[in-house]
Amino acid sequence: MKEALSSREQIRHAERLVVKVGSSSLTLPDGTLDTEAIARLTQAIIGARERGQEIVLVSSGSMAAGMNAVGLKDRPKDIPLHQAASMVGQSRLIAAYQEEFAKADITVGQVLLTVTDIMNRRHYANAQESLLLLLSYGIIPIVNENDAVITEELRFGDNDRLAALTSHLVAADALILLTDVDGLYTSPPSHGGDARLISEVHALDELEQYEITGRGSVVGTGGMATKVAAADLACNGGVGVLLTSADNVERALAGENVGTWFAPTRPRSSARQLWLAHAAQSRGTVIVDSGAAQALGSSGASLLPVGVVAVAGRFTVGDLVDIQSVDGQKIGRGLTGFSSEDLTRIAADKDSARGLRPVVHANDLVRIRSTGSHQ
Repeated sequence: MKEALSSREQIRHAERLVVKVGSSSLTLPDGTLDTEAIARLTQAIIGARERGQEIVLVSSGSMAAGMNAVGLKDRPKDIPLHQAASMVGQSRLIAAYQEEFAKADITVGQVLLTVTDIMNRRHYANAQESLLLLLSYGIIPIVNENDAVITEELRFGDNDRLAALTSHLVAADALILLTDVDGLYTSPPSHGGDARLISEVHALDELEQYEITGRGSVVGTGGMATKVAAADLACNGGVGVLLTSADNVERALAGENVGTWFAPTRPRSSARQLWLAHAAQSRGTVIVDSGAAQALGSSGASLLPVGVVAVAGRFTVGDLVDIQSVDGQKIGRGLTGFSSEDLTRIAADKDSARGLRPVVHANDLVRIRSTGSHQ
C-alpha cells in the first residue's frame, strides 16, 4: 500500500489526484457557466495529465448552469426545482468540459453517484471498479451527485464530502479542493479584521480557536465548514488535502506553496475499512460494558456477546452497527453477527452469551479514536 503524501510539494509527483471545483468558481454572477474559468481549469488538468498524472474531477455547477434555463434567479430551496435545474444544467456542464478536453484529445466520462452507491457495499465496489476502469483507459471521470434521483434524506449534502469519499474510492494520493477563497483563514476575510491564512493543518483540534463559517455563495451549498469536514474525512483515510482557490489550480497541481495543506492524520486504509468507517450507513448501536470497551481498544480484538449491555435501533445479521460505551463514547463500528432482537435477549441473560460467536468479528470492525478518526 502506498504511503500518504507528507507535504503539498509532493502533489506534483503524485500518481493519482482528485480535483474538486465548486459552483462559485465555474459560474458568472448571473448563474451562467463561466467558459473562461472552465478553460483555465481544464488547461491546468491537461498539464498534469502531460506529466503522467491521473485525474478524477469532481465538479459542481450543474444546478447553477441550469438556473437561468428554468427561470430561477436564486438557488432553489426545494428538491424538485433543484432537480429540474440540475437536469438541465448537467448536460451543459459536461458539454463545456468535453469541448475543452477534446482540444487535447482527452476523453471524459460522466459519473453520477448517489448516497446509495456509497452506503451499499456492492454498489460501492461497482462504483470503485468503474472509476478505476475509466482511469486505466486514460479517461478523465467527471463526478457529480445524481441530482435527478436524490431525496432530502438521501443526499451527500455537498460535493466536498462526495470528493472526499471519491478520494477513498480511487485510492487517490491527494485531494485538491478548489473554491473562491485562496485558503483557510483564522476568520472570514470578508468580515475584515486580522484574518490570517492558515498554511498547514495537522489535526482538526488546531482549528477550534478559529471561526469556520458555513455556506459561502448563492450558487454553492458548502462553505469553509464543509470543506474542513471533507478534509478531515479524506485525511482520516490517509489522503492529504490542499484547499485553495480555482485561480491557483495550476500552482496547486505543480505542488507550489499555495492554500492550506491538511496533512493525513493516519496511514492509508484498505477500501473495505474506509467503507466501514466513513461510507456505510449504520443501522443501530450496540452498547458495551467497560471491559469490552477496554478490550476493543487493542488491535485485533473482536466484540464478544458477553460484553453487550444494551442495543438501540433495529438491525439484522450483516448490518453495520455503531459500538458505544455505557458513558456514550463511540468506540467503533462494524458488521454484526446478530440481530437486534437476539442481542437484546443476550444482554438480558449473560449466561446465554458464553461460547457464542463474536457480535462483531475483528475483521469486520473499525475502531474509532477519541478524535473521531479510525484505526
